[in-house]
Amino acid sequence: MKTWFITGITRGLGKALAQAALARGDTVIGTVREGRSDLDASTGTLHVMSLDVADPSAAPAAIEAAFRKVDHIDVLVNNAGYGLLGAIEEASDADVARLFDVNVFGPFRLIRAILPYLRRQGAGHIINVTSIAGRAPMAASGMYAATKSAMEGLSQSLSQEVAPLGLKVTAVAPGGFRTDFLSDHSIRRSKGADAYEASVGEALAHLDAMAGRQIGDPDRAAAAILTLADSPEPPLHLLLGSDALRRAREKLDAVIEDIDRWENVTRSTDFPEGS
Repeated sequence: MKTWFITGITRGLGKALAQAALARGDTVIGTVREGRSDLDASTGTLHVMSLDVADPSAAPAAIEAAFRKVDHIDVLVNNAGYGLLGAIEEASDADVARLFDVNVFGPFRLIRAILPYLRRQGAGHIINVTSIAGRAPMAASGMYAATKSAMEGLSQSLSQEVAPLGLKVTAVAPGGFRTDFLSDHSIRRSKGADAYEASVGEALAHLDAMAGRQIGDPDRAAAAILTLADSPEPPLHLLLGSDALRRAREKLDAVIEDIDRWENVTRSTDFPEGS
């Protein structure tokens, strides 16, 4: 049985994951920004904590409080976050600052706070829920994609830093899942701009049409993350959903094509051999 620290358990993937872990008898320390959890804790053990991940002082206090409840934590899941849609030109400084506070600096502070405990344990797994938008961005999600790309980069570097300490890191990139992520609970929108109707407008229309019809099942995603956490050799990268798989492969193909087409220019910037 594992002990989990999961942020954002009131809805979506975080709720599905917490419920799946509880159902098999695990212990879950789950955070909520406001309100209460309605998870079924008839099996397993649930501790609910209030946490605003955007509060710079909250992470150390939350981790310290968690370790007063349990003697170890096996898995930290940085799940809490939200999206910002619209043209990059129309995003305000305040909206972008808040987005990075929640999606990047909040997870970073939790990671920084928990690492001394995990190092002393000599074991632990940090799972950062990113997004396919962080690996294969599309129009209308530029700033959201920037936050998730930041977490992808952080995860890759962190995994190399902590591997000699017996710790593991995975960046989980979901595609579209049938949660309320595209609702006002989890999405903010910049004001519209007619100049971007052919790109941003089209992308927003696609997302609006997809809401409530996403291909991904959050309960199956939760089961996949349980499998990930149970693996003795978990991957650094995990995609969730066939749509994420398609977008990732299309992006990789495009990157390889650019690398090959511009290889001569790339190589031309080295000092001549022997100089």
